Amino acid sequence: MSEKHILSPLPGTFYRKPAPDKPPFKDVGDMVTLGEVVGLVEVMKTFYEVKSELEGKVARILAENEAAVQAGEPLIELE
Repeated sequence: MSEKHILSPLPGTFYRKPAPDKPPFKDVGDMVTLGEVVGLVEVMKTFYEVKSELEGKVARILAENEAAVQAGEPLIELE
């Protein structure tokens, strides 16, 4: 079984939740479909949706909520 990763499209701050009082977009074990929003990256007060270009089941969350991320950095591992 090969591993697949959802990558950060931009450098910035990664958010796993749409708002602090909301549940995460995805947790381990959740299914992800093509084009589904799995997080947000904030760059200079602007939030960009991270949309999955893959389908699969979330195996691991690689970036913590509010972590600084680089463009192309793996955020979520799918199986």
